[in-house]
Amino acid sequence: MARNHFIAAAKAAATGKVKPPPMPVDALPDMQRWLERAVIGLNLCPFAKAVHSKGQIRWVLSSATSPEALLLSLLQELQHLATTPARETDTTLIVHPLVLQDFDDFNDFQGVVDAVLAEQGLEGVLQVAPFHPQFRFAGTRANDLGNNTNRSPYPALHLLREKSISRAVAAFPEPEAIFEKNIATLRKLGGDGYRKLLAGE
Repeated sequence: MARNHFIAAAKAAATGKVKPPPMPVDALPDMQRWLERAVIGLNLCPFAKAVHSKGQIRWVLSSATSPEALLLSLLQELQHLATTPARETDTTLIVHPLVLQDFDDFNDFQGVVDAVLAEQGLEGVLQVAPFHPQFRFAGTRANDLGNNTNRSPYPALHLLREKSISRAVAAFPEPEAIFEKNIATLRKLGGDGYRKLLAGE
Protein backbone atom coordinates (compact mmCIF):
# COMPACT_ATOMS: atom_id res chain seq x y z
CA MET A 1 0.00 0.00 0.00
CA ALA A 2 1.31 3.46 -0.81
CA ARG A 3 2.21 5.87 1.97
CA ASN A 4 -0.85 7.63 3.35
CA HIS A 5 0.13 11.09 2.17
CA PHE A 6 -3.52 12.01 1.64
CA ILE A 7 -4.19 11.46 5.34
CA ALA A 8 -1.23 13.55 6.45
CA ALA A 9 -2.02 16.37 4.04
CA ALA A 10 -5.69 16.43 4.99
CA LYS A 11 -4.94 16.51 8.74
CA ALA A 12 -2.45 19.33 8.29
CA ALA A 13 -4.86 21.41 6.21
CA ALA A 14 -7.86 20.77 8.44
CA THR A 15 -6.28 22.03 11.67
CA GLY A 16 -7.23 25.68 11.11
CA LYS A 17 -10.06 26.77 13.37
CA VAL A 18 -12.74 28.65 11.48
CA LYS A 19 -16.28 29.20 12.76
CA PRO A 20 -18.43 26.93 10.57
CA PRO A 21 -21.67 28.11 8.95
CA PRO A 22 -24.89 26.73 10.45
CA MET A 23 -25.79 23.18 9.51
CA PRO A 24 -29.14 22.84 7.67
CA VAL A 25 -31.41 21.23 10.25
CA ASP A 26 -33.29 19.17 7.66
CA ALA A 27 -30.27 17.89 5.74
CA LEU A 28 -30.62 14.21 6.65
CA PRO A 29 -34.44 14.09 6.62
CA ASP A 30 -34.44 15.75 3.18
CA MET A 31 -31.90 13.24 1.89
CA GLN A 32 -33.84 10.32 3.31
CA ARG A 33 -37.06 11.54 1.71
CA TRP A 34 -35.20 11.91 -1.60
CA LEU A 35 -33.99 8.33 -1.29
CA GLU A 36 -37.48 7.02 -0.57
CA ARG A 37 -39.43 9.11 -3.08
CA ALA A 38 -37.00 9.39 -5.99
CA VAL A 39 -34.28 6.73 -5.80
CA ILE A 40 -36.56 3.97 -4.49
CA GLY A 41 -39.89 5.37 -5.65
CA LEU A 42 -38.72 5.60 -9.27
CA ASN A 43 -36.52 2.50 -8.94
CA LEU A 44 -33.43 4.43 -10.06
CA CYS A 45 -31.08 2.15 -8.11
CA PRO A 46 -31.35 -1.66 -8.37
CA PHE A 47 -30.59 -2.38 -4.73
CA ALA A 48 -31.56 0.72 -2.74
CA LYS A 49 -34.92 -0.66 -1.60
CA ALA A 50 -33.44 -3.82 -0.10
CA VAL A 51 -30.69 -2.16 1.92
CA HIS A 52 -33.05 0.60 3.05
CA SER A 53 -35.71 -1.83 4.27
CA LYS A 54 -33.07 -3.87 6.12
CA GLY A 55 -31.58 -0.81 7.81
CA GLN A 56 -28.20 -1.42 6.20
CA ILE A 57 -27.56 2.18 5.10
CA ARG A 58 -25.20 4.19 7.27
CA TRP A 59 -26.09 7.90 7.16
CA VAL A 60 -23.25 10.29 8.02
CA LEU A 61 -23.84 14.04 8.28
CA SER A 62 -20.41 15.62 7.84
CA SER A 63 -19.75 19.03 9.37
CA ALA A 64 -16.72 19.50 7.09
CA THR A 65 -16.30 23.03 5.79
CA SER A 66 -13.21 22.34 3.67
CA PRO A 67 -12.26 19.65 1.14
CA GLU A 68 -9.47 18.55 3.50
CA ALA A 69 -11.89 17.99 6.37
CA LEU A 70 -14.26 16.13 4.06
CA LEU A 71 -11.38 13.94 2.96
CA LEU A 72 -10.78 12.92 6.56
CA SER A 73 -14.46 11.97 6.88
CA LEU A 74 -14.22 9.98 3.66
CA LEU A 75 -11.12 8.10 4.82
CA GLN A 76 -12.78 7.24 8.12
CA GLU A 77 -15.96 5.99 6.45
CA LEU A 78 -14.10 3.99 3.79
CA GLN A 79 -12.24 2.12 6.52
CA HIS A 80 -15.43 1.66 8.54
CA LEU A 81 -17.29 0.14 5.59
CA ALA A 82 -14.33 -2.04 4.59
CA THR A 83 -14.10 -3.53 8.09
CA THR A 84 -17.81 -3.84 8.90
CA PRO A 85 -19.89 -6.90 7.88
CA ALA A 86 -22.29 -6.14 5.02
CA ARG A 87 -25.21 -7.47 7.07
CA GLU A 88 -24.65 -4.55 9.47
CA THR A 89 -23.74 -1.81 6.99
CA ASP A 90 -23.94 -2.51 3.29
CA THR A 91 -23.52 1.05 2.08
CA THR A 92 -22.77 4.53 3.45
CA LEU A 93 -23.97 8.00 2.47
CA ILE A 94 -21.79 10.91 3.55
CA VAL A 95 -23.91 14.05 3.32
CA HIS A 96 -21.80 17.23 3.37
CA PRO A 97 -23.96 20.39 3.10
CA LEU A 98 -21.23 22.87 4.09
CA VAL A 99 -18.53 22.12 1.53
CA LEU A 100 -18.22 21.69 -2.25
CA GLN A 101 -21.58 23.30 -2.95
CA ASP A 102 -20.24 24.36 -6.36
CA PHE A 103 -20.54 21.43 -8.74
CA ASP A 104 -17.27 22.11 -10.58
CA ASP A 105 -15.37 22.01 -7.28
CA PHE A 106 -17.27 18.87 -6.28
CA ASN A 107 -16.50 17.25 -9.62
CA ASP A 108 -12.80 18.06 -9.27
CA PHE A 109 -12.84 16.42 -5.83
CA GLN A 110 -13.80 13.11 -7.41
CA GLY A 111 -10.25 12.80 -8.73
CA VAL A 112 -9.01 12.92 -5.14
CA VAL A 113 -11.61 10.32 -4.17
CA ASP A 114 -10.35 7.94 -6.87
CA ALA A 115 -6.75 8.47 -5.77
CA VAL A 116 -7.66 7.75 -2.13
CA LEU A 117 -9.38 4.50 -3.07
CA ALA A 118 -6.23 3.40 -4.88
CA GLU A 119 -3.92 4.50 -2.07
CA GLN A 120 -5.99 2.67 0.54
CA GLY A 121 -5.98 -0.54 -1.51
CA LEU A 122 -9.77 -0.42 -1.93
CA GLU A 123 -10.06 -0.41 -5.71
CA GLY A 124 -12.29 -3.32 -6.70
CA VAL A 125 -13.60 -3.50 -3.12
CA LEU A 126 -15.43 -0.20 -2.69
CA GLN A 127 -16.49 2.57 -5.02
CA VAL A 128 -17.81 6.07 -4.44
CA ALA A 129 -20.76 7.46 -6.39
CA PRO A 130 -21.23 11.26 -6.46
CA PHE A 131 -24.54 13.06 -5.85
CA HIS A 132 -25.04 16.81 -5.97
CA PRO A 133 -27.89 19.32 -6.38
CA GLN A 134 -26.23 20.66 -9.55
CA PHE A 135 -24.97 17.33 -10.91
CA ARG A 136 -24.33 17.39 -14.62
CA PHE A 137 -23.14 14.55 -16.82
CA ALA A 138 -20.40 15.43 -19.28
CA GLY A 139 -21.82 16.68 -22.56
CA THR A 140 -25.26 17.54 -21.14
CA ARG A 141 -26.99 20.86 -20.51
CA ALA A 142 -27.66 21.93 -16.95
CA ASN A 143 -31.44 21.62 -17.53
CA ASP A 144 -31.26 18.09 -18.97
CA LEU A 145 -33.72 16.08 -16.88
CA GLY A 146 -31.47 13.02 -17.14
CA ASN A 147 -29.09 14.71 -14.71
CA ASN A 148 -31.68 14.12 -11.97
CA THR A 149 -30.46 10.53 -11.69
CA ASN A 150 -27.53 11.92 -9.67
CA ARG A 151 -29.09 15.07 -8.25
CA SER A 152 -29.76 15.10 -4.53
CA PRO A 153 -30.92 17.82 -2.10
CA TYR A 154 -27.37 18.18 -0.74
CA PRO A 155 -23.90 17.13 -1.93
CA ALA A 156 -23.17 13.55 -0.95
CA LEU A 157 -20.65 10.75 -1.44
CA HIS A 158 -22.18 7.30 -1.69
CA LEU A 159 -19.85 4.50 -0.62
CA LEU A 160 -20.76 1.12 -2.10
CA ARG A 161 -19.42 -2.42 -1.98
CA GLU A 162 -18.43 -3.79 -5.38
CA LYS A 163 -19.77 -7.25 -4.45
CA SER A 164 -23.17 -5.83 -3.53
CA ILE A 165 -23.37 -3.92 -6.80
CA SER A 166 -22.48 -7.03 -8.78
CA ARG A 167 -25.16 -9.10 -7.02
CA ALA A 168 -27.82 -6.45 -7.55
CA VAL A 169 -26.98 -5.90 -11.21
CA ALA A 170 -26.90 -9.66 -11.87
CA ALA A 171 -30.55 -9.85 -10.83
CA PHE A 172 -31.54 -7.69 -13.80
CA PRO A 173 -32.02 -9.36 -17.20
CA GLU A 174 -30.44 -6.41 -19.03
CA PRO A 175 -28.30 -4.48 -16.51
CA GLU A 176 -26.75 -2.33 -19.21
CA ALA A 177 -30.20 -0.82 -19.81
CA ILE A 178 -30.65 0.47 -16.25
CA PHE A 179 -29.13 3.89 -16.95
CA GLU A 180 -31.12 4.39 -20.16
CA LYS A 181 -34.33 3.35 -18.38
CA ASN A 182 -33.69 5.86 -15.60
CA ILE A 183 -33.11 8.67 -18.08
CA ALA A 184 -36.33 7.80 -19.91
CA THR A 185 -38.29 7.66 -16.63
CA LEU A 186 -37.11 11.09 -15.53
CA ARG A 187 -37.70 12.72 -18.90
CA LYS A 188 -41.21 11.27 -19.07
CA LEU A 189 -41.95 12.54 -15.55
CA GLY A 190 -40.74 16.02 -16.45
CA GLY A 191 -39.34 18.76 -14.26
CA ASP A 192 -42.65 19.69 -12.60
CA GLY A 193 -43.51 16.05 -12.00
CA TYR A 194 -40.16 15.41 -10.38
CA ARG A 195 -40.47 18.43 -8.10
CA LYS A 196 -43.97 17.33 -7.04
CA LEU A 197 -42.67 13.83 -6.38
CA LEU A 198 -39.97 15.16 -4.04
CA ALA A 199 -42.49 17.44 -2.34
CA GLY A 200 -44.85 14.50 -1.78
CA GLU A 201 -47.66 16.08 -3.80
